[in-house]
Amino acid sequence: MARPEECYQCQGPSCGFLYDPDRGDRRGKIPKGTPFSELPDDWRCPVCGATKRAFKCAAEQDSQ
Repeated sequence: MARPEECYQCQGPSCGFLYDPDRGDRRGKIPKGTPFSELPDDWRCPVCGATKRAFKCAAEQDSQ
C-alpha cells in the first residue's frame, strides 16, 4: 500500500473507498502506479460513482 499522502479517500455518503496508486483501478482501467493527480477528469469512484472532487487526501484525514 502506498503512503497515506499518496492515497485519496472518497467522502461520498456511506462509501469510504480508498484510491491507492499502488493498486490502480482495474475496473476503471487505471494501471498500477497512477497517482491520483493523473487520473482522468472523468474518473469516478468505482464503488459509489462520486467524482474526483469527492476525494480527500488520506494523510489529511488522519491528522484531523
